[in-house]
Amino acid sequence: MRRTPLAAAACVLVLTTGCGAADMTKQASPFANAQGSKTVTLSVQSWVGAQSNVAVAQYLLEHELGYRVDTVQVDEVPAWDALSQGRVDAILEDWGHPDQEKRYVQDKRTIGRGGDLGVTGHIGWFVPTYLAKQHPDITNWKNLDKYASLFRTAESGGKGQLLDGSPSYVTNDKALVKNLKLDYQVVFAGSEAAQITQMKQFAKEKKPFLTYWYSPQWLFEKVPMTEVKLPAYQEGCDADAAKVACAYPHTPLQKYLNADFAKDGGRAAAFLKKFRWTTEDQNEVSLMIADQKLSPQEAAGKWVRAHPSVWRKWLS
Repeated sequence: MRRTPLAAAACVLVLTTGCGAADMTKQASPFANAQGSKTVTLSVQSWVGAQSNVAVAQYLLEHELGYRVDTVQVDEVPAWDALSQGRVDAILEDWGHPDQEKRYVQDKRTIGRGGDLGVTGHIGWFVPTYLAKQHPDITNWKNLDKYASLFRTAESGGKGQLLDGSPSYVTNDKALVKNLKLDYQVVFAGSEAAQITQMKQFAKEKKPFLTYWYSPQWLFEKVPMTEVKLPAYQEGCDADAAKVACAYPHTPLQKYLNADFAKDGGRAAAFLKKFRWTTEDQNEVSLMIADQKLSPQEAAGKWVRAHPSVWRKWLS
């Protein structure tokens, strides 16, 4: 399964240690050649759960192991290219990229598996729980057309609106709407942040909405949602993107390390391989970042101080 949203073809990359964008297929970390210092470069994906992983890993690498950590925001597919070339050392949350895995892990062997993150990811269609309580049968996709008028917006062209995030994300949603013959239109909010803003506003006003969403995600703590049951997922049912007519799978999220770093990265590589936490751990940090507006490092520090029994085994 792919983390859908997947990155678009363009490589969008921002060094969090400075301004502007950089192409990591051509430019190494600014710390890569620092003399006499132990450095690690971590890829950061745009969603807050991935930011939480990196924030805690960075905090512990710096405060417990004495490393200097560079974090780089990279879209998902370009991150694999950068990882293969050694421009970044690790990806801590991958939702499944079989093409890249075959190319770099199996064939070229420039990337190694870093193990389970400990978190299971799932994408689906959701309605607010207050709406599901009013109309219990709305949680079966076969009944969605019956309620399409509830979800009409100015952007949905007379059809029900299925709210998605960024148009750069690749999802199965347009194919699902078409192949399930639903009277809906996929409408992109523009970004995940804009999508969250819309969902929170709908919830504040107790309005109906149908949205693409995923777990783990901190927003469920603020806006309780109920999943709409799509046709059951079966292995291979999403192999042809144009013909998808099934639900998204549940995916154990994985870590990947540059092969040279995995071999020669010392305590940092060993630590990242052992880094494994729960959905609840990740959501705790994510909530601090996204809702309480703590910086990632402030949130990481707060979590680290509260959970020494979890992270100390990562250092052993």
